Amino acid sequence: MEISFAFEKSSSSLFGTVYRPVAWIKFWSKSKNDWVGIWMIIDSGADYSLLPHYMSSYLGIDPKKDCKCFSTIGIGGSENVYLLEKTKIKLGTREIIAPVGFLERDSVPPLLGRQEFMEKFATLFYNHKTTFSDKPA
Repeated sequence: MEISFAFEKSSSSLFGTVYRPVAWIKFWSKSKNDWVGIWMIIDSGADYSLLPHYMSSYLGIDPKKDCKCFSTIGIGGSENVYLLEKTKIKLGTREIIAPVGFLERDSVPPLLGRQEFMEKFATLFYNHKTTFSDKPA
């Protein structure tokens, strides 16, 4: 399997224009009993994937009941993360199980991290495009 996504072009007060690597990722929603897609920023520096709080209810997940809570420290300071250790995720036609964390706020963009996701694919960032492949070069 190989799938590619064009970078998202955005305005920047510092650089004029920036290009962010994004991917269309689907999550299994217990409440909808179907796959739900979302654009995520690909963050190779993130240990695991993170979603804003509103996505938990959209996916039929109660963070306080279904997840493990722990405190984490990042650029924005310290905050609670509700980690669901096994989440059904789909990239193209490939379905995997990976951990996903939910924050207590909605202002964070969806971030696609490494743990059990990017570690499963060869990931190439080139010419404003990201390509995932399950066959390393």
